[in-house]
Amino acid sequence: MPSPFPGMDPYIEQPRLWVDFHSNLASEIQAELNRQIRPAYFARLTPYTTYEVVELALSRLQGIRPDVGVMREQAAPYYAGEVAVLDPPVGSIAPMADSLDILSVEILRGGDEQLITAIEILSPVNKHPGHDAYWDYRRKRRDLLRSGVHFLEIDLLRAGERTLLEHFAPDAPYAISLSRADERPTISIWPIPLNSRLPTIPVPLDLGDPDAVLPLGQVVASVYERGGYDAQIDYRQPVPPPALTDDEAAWVKQLLSH
Repeated sequence: MPSPFPGMDPYIEQPRLWVDFHSNLASEIQAELNRQIRPAYFARLTPYTTYEVVELALSRLQGIRPDVGVMREQAAPYYAGEVAVLDPPVGSIAPMADSLDILSVEILRGGDEQLITAIEILSPVNKHPGHDAYWDYRRKRRDLLRSGVHFLEIDLLRAGERTLLEHFAPDAPYAISLSRADERPTISIWPIPLNSRLPTIPVPLDLGDPDAVLPLGQVVASVYERGGYDAQIDYRQPVPPPALTDDEAAWVKQLLSH
């Protein structure tokens, strides 16, 4: 069953779905481009590994639960090294680092494997200034924009800080930006309202070769179907954060009432 939304489905932005969707979207973009650009070029997935740190109480981590509890009116001294401490700690915290692979799509020239176009699909960590991946991504983006590589950024997340569009943030929840190496500093921008279809965008190759075409709406619809997201989403629940505008909320309510 297709998504009820004509473009990007905001319910996919919830954390439990996004990582899976992001990987499937990168893979589907790779497949779509490879149908068009071979044998002169090929699209390849490139992973970047970052880490999410989650603090867990040791009692929960170890799964220990006493069968019987004994209460004392006065606690016995607790010794830490050579110093007696009257009040023992009530718990411990264990920082856990979960690895997170973020996929980007690269178009390379056949033969010498020269990087021609970099396609980045933003993840929440790329838009969160407090995360290491935010600064890693900014450095990567800066290096690409100083190179002879075309740069396409796909932002299908409403939350977080926009990166490429620092000086011009379109009044739309989603946006796509394209920086052609031969047209810098000019940037092409596709603002995408919530109630709009996803655009078909050009993907530049070497100078003199025609652009490939990325029908993003078709690609996202294929990912939605292949990922079985209709079986994972309860559209009776509110749209996940961030909050919608009043106009967006009214439109979503009408859309999902049918």
